[in-house]
Amino acid sequence: MPVQFIIGEIWKKIGSIGASDLGSALANCINLSNLTLELCENKIGAIGASGLGSAFANCINLSNLTLDLADNQIDAMGAQGLGSALANCINLSNLTLYLDDNQIGAMGASGLGSAFANCINLSNLTLGLAGNQIGAMGASGLGSALANCINLSNLTLSLDDNQIDAMGAQGLGSALANCINLSNLTLYLVLNQIGDEGASGLGSALANCINLSNLTLDLAGNQIGAMGASGLGSALANCINLSNLRLQLSENQIDDEYASGLGSALANCINLSNLKLNLGGNQIGDKGTSGLGSTLANCINLSNLTLYLGRNKIGAMGVSGLGSALANCINLSNLTLLLFCNQIGAIGASGLSSALANCINLSNLTLDLSQNKIGAIGTSGLGSALANCIYLSNLTLDLYGNQIGDEGATGLGSALAKSLNLSNLTLKLCVNQIGAIDALGLGSALAKYINLSNLTLDLEQQQFIYFDL
Repeated sequence: MPVQFIIGEIWKKIGSIGASDLGSALANCINLSNLTLELCENKIGAIGASGLGSAFANCINLSNLTLDLADNQIDAMGAQGLGSALANCINLSNLTLYLDDNQIGAMGASGLGSAFANCINLSNLTLGLAGNQIGAMGASGLGSALANCINLSNLTLSLDDNQIDAMGAQGLGSALANCINLSNLTLYLVLNQIGDEGASGLGSALANCINLSNLTLDLAGNQIGAMGASGLGSALANCINLSNLRLQLSENQIDDEYASGLGSALANCINLSNLKLNLGGNQIGDKGTSGLGSTLANCINLSNLTLYLGRNKIGAMGVSGLGSALANCINLSNLTLLLFCNQIGAIGASGLSSALANCINLSNLTLDLSQNKIGAIGTSGLGSALANCIYLSNLTLDLYGNQIGDEGATGLGSALAKSLNLSNLTLKLCVNQIGAIDALGLGSALAKYINLSNLTLDLEQQQFIYFDL
């Protein structure tokens, strides 16, 4: 019997008594197997969390539980009490628990993990603990406890903004490596203080997860430099069964050396077919971009690739080298390149697209070149080159803020009209000084697309001026 409660009107809070009473009432639902409770921002506190959890233990048939207790003033004692109670749910196999933005600390995180180890049938766990000041001790303790969940195969841990340092990251990784049946892992560690040592140590530990096939690792804003990121990549290359990887390393201190080193390491992930790599907001230039592409070309089974390289220091040479290298990814069919806010220019845009035309199996392409000073000539050249991608059926092209003007818009439309297999097209040409006459010219060119079935066209030209007060 599926049951779902959503409680939390802005002007009402159920508090600790309300939470305990709710739990007591639900305990009488003896046949309850699926339960979703959304109780965020209700000032439940430690007493309410413990009382609510204790009642669940009487739901002997409960197998699927989703419980949102974010921002409820729950401390370490409350988290431990909740965990101890949930440990009595012996048939629980799927648990989603959000405790973000409370005050559970290191002791609460460790105690919560230890309690889960008693849920012997638990196979799928999502645990949100962002903003709880659990620190290194809490992260290590949580990992060690979860390692005792012998049937755990799918795990999502959100530990953003928790003052976790290098030691904590290493301890967490080492402990999770003991989850011998773990195949799917999502780990969010944004805005901690992991650094180079922590990144390398975390990777080395996770490499021991021999059955890991799907990994999402978000380490944005962690002061990771060349040494840490290269070490992380080299370690992950030992995950021999890894097929899907999402690696988020934006807003760190990664330069050319690291970008190339990371690519070389990931190229050793011989079974990797899907890769999302976010290196936005670092200090990567032409050399690192070309090197990254060259090494990724060795991922022979790669079919789906997303590269976030916005807000770096990439110029024409780097982006052309990236395109030439990716053309060697012979199985690549889906490609997303986000290169906004670099220094690519007209030559770089044309060089990139000309190279991508050699990706013989490419059918889906998303290309974000916004704010790169491409201009009219570069835009026309970009369109002409992309028209040579003979198997391309789906194209999304974002050229926001590139000074394209009337000539560039018309030239782009006319060139892409030669893409015989193009059926779905999204063009974002905002803030490009495109006037009425050439908007008409662009429309006339698009009318010649014989196989086009879906078109999205964004021509907003309004520019906003912001004043610092």
